[in-house]
Formats: sequence, C-alpha cells, structure tokens
Amino acid sequence: MRYLPRIMEARAAELFAHFPVIAVLGARQVGKTTLVEHLGIPGLKTVTFDPVQDVLGARADPDLFLQNQPQPLFLDEVQYAPELLASVKRRVDRRPGPAQYVLSGSQNLAVLRTVSESLAGRVAILNLKAMCLAELEDRCGEPGLAERLILGDDFDPMGFDPGPPRSSFATIWRGGFPGIIELPDHLLSDYFGSYLQTYVERDVRTSARISSLQAFGRFTGLLAALTACEINHNQLGRELAVDRKTAKSWTDIAAATYQWIEIPAYSRNAIKRIAGKPKGYISDTGLACYLQRISSPDGVAAHPLAGALFETWVLLDLLGRMESWPVRPNLYHFRAYSGAEVDLLLELDGVLHPIEIKLTTNPTSRDCRGFDGLAACFPNVRIGPGLVVAACEEVRQLRPDAYAIPWWSL
Repeated sequence: MRYLPRIMEARAAELFAHFPVIAVLGARQVGKTTLVEHLGIPGLKTVTFDPVQDVLGARADPDLFLQNQPQPLFLDEVQYAPELLASVKRRVDRRPGPAQYVLSGSQNLAVLRTVSESLAGRVAILNLKAMCLAELEDRCGEPGLAERLILGDDFDPMGFDPGPPRSSFATIWRGGFPGIIELPDHLLSDYFGSYLQTYVERDVRTSARISSLQAFGRFTGLLAALTACEINHNQLGRELAVDRKTAKSWTDIAAATYQWIEIPAYSRNAIKRIAGKPKGYISDTGLACYLQRISSPDGVAAHPLAGALFETWVLLDLLGRMESWPVRPNLYHFRAYSGAEVDLLLELDGVLHPIEIKLTTNPTSRDCRGFDGLAACFPNVRIGPGLVVAACEEVRQLRPDAYAIPWWSL
C-alpha cells in the first residue's frame, strides 16, 4: 500500500531530536507504527509486544531486556509490557541525551498514566488520530484556511481558493483509517467488524475489568449514536440497564483507548446560565457509520445522524490539522440554557475563535447567532472572527465578524 505522509511527521522527528523519549499514542490502526517507521531514524530497531507472549522476557526482567537492545529502540504496543517504563526511566536518567526510545501504544489506561508518572519531563507525547482530509489527499504541506485565519496576520479569507468540492457523504462514510484507503467499498463492513472484535477482545479485555464484553460492544454502538452530543451518563446507563457509575466508567475506558473524544464546556465558572456537560465524539466517522449500519454514502445523506456525523468529521479533521500548528489551542463547546450554542471554541493567546458546523450548502448570518450569545455571556472575553464550516463551495462573508468556509478547506 502506498504510504501517505502524516502531518505529525516533522514534529515527531524534531521532538525525537530533543527528547530522550517520544510516545506516539492513539487508537489501534491509525498508523502509529507506520508513522514511526517513516521518520527516517537511523538504526532504529523495533520490538513489538503482545498481550499473551512475554516477548524476549521484557516483562520478566525489563532491565536485562533493555541492556541487550541497541539504541535507538522502538517499543511498539508498549502497553503490553508496562514493566519496561520504569526501566526506561532509569536508563535515561543514567545516560541523559536525546533520541533514545520511541514508544507507541493504543491504551491510555495502561500507558499514559504510567508514562506520565515514570517519564515526566523526559517524554514528548504525540496523539495520533485517524487521517484528516489533507493527509488522505497527500497535501500535508498546505496550511488550511482555519490555520491561516487563526494563526495568520491580516489574512483575507475572501481571496482563498478552496479548490473543487468534495463529496461530504462519501468522506464521512469511509472515515480516516489508513487501512481502508485502497479497500473497496463492499469490504468496509468486514474491516470494521474485525476492528471492533479485536478492540473489544484485546484492548478492553486486557486493560479493564468488564464483566460483559458483549454489553460493552453494545455500549460502543450507543456512543456512535450519541456522537456530537452532550454526555448524560444517567441516560447512557438507562439505555444499557446499568447504573450511572458503570456508564461513566465505560465512557472513560472508551476515551482511554482512544475511541471517544470529549470536549469540555466553556464556562470559566462566571455565569450560572451556562450548561456544563462535555460533548462527546466517536473517533472515526467510518466506524460510526458501521456501528449505525449505514451501508453507503447515500445512507449517510438520508440518516437522522447526518448532521452529527458531519460535525464529528469536521472536529476530527481540525484535530488532525492542529498537529502541525506551533501551539495547539484549547478546545471547548458553548451552550447557554437560553438556547445559544457554538459547536467549537478554539482558545489561543487569550482569544476565543468560535466555529459553527452546518451541513448545508447555503449558510447564512442566522447561523452566527450563537456567536452573539457567546459574546453576551462573556462580554470581557476577546472573541475573534467566527467561522461557519459548511458544504458551501466558496468562502463567504456572512457579516463583518464571520465567514462561511467549505469543510474541505480546513
């Protein structure tokens, strides 16, 4: 399969040149191993770990294992050998210097907490997600419109050429997993079915105490139906006939294994009229379509979740794009009990950049009403120009402080 460069590549290589350890974390099959192998690190040796077999005795005697491995060393799927992390720390402390170890993992439960505790100040963590549109179209070197507006100085979006339109429904339906790029449409169901079975039986079984893996599989399907919604754990529990505590625990597991992303509400605890629940998003729209049994791009168009799936794609695409930004902004959503809401807020340098996401070819100034509600609730906060991400074919100025942009131009 032809390799498509990832936006994170240059940053990963630069971090490895300055840190003793880098950790590439993300959901299974998003391309972590392939990314590391294409960083061009001279002499890099790879050891891939397994949940059943103790590869080369790494779990039994991690110090002996590392003593007999050359550097630089890539410890792939290191969540299956967490005993190594303390040994890596000791070796790095004895011989400080950059470019010693690369770690990868698909389980935050077993990896990230241990990495943070064992290797604090020694490890640079990169979170790899499914491929964004720029990666799928092999144009990683081109800055997107959102980046130019938020990071650029005096950039005029009206002169931006977004290029030809894309099929939003086909893009949503296939999603961004690298493994499906060359896969025919009729085999996607087989791919995602195998993916879910492996995820539940390997990742969840080995990282969490779940009494019923079948029930957790149904829970994953329910999360797909709730993508781009505020999370109510009482509701989740009722749907699955479990208590709120269990529903919350399962949501945490889905997030810790990178299948679920939560965006907190923006409030600053200043005004009680603000809703405080986070919004949740499934990690890939293709996976969501499979879980909802949407069989084709036309099925996306007719589905009640079309708008939520479109919002999910835009969020994931933006997250992938932001990996190339010098500083990644904080992300929030906003909703007031009065009804005003904004799908995404990007906070950078003390400025809030509101983004509304609409599955329409004809966005209007009415789609900017949430921006006014945000300004009314937070009159002392600096708010930058608003964006309405839509299926329009050119950049439009909806009003002096807001633009509509095509979703493929992010």
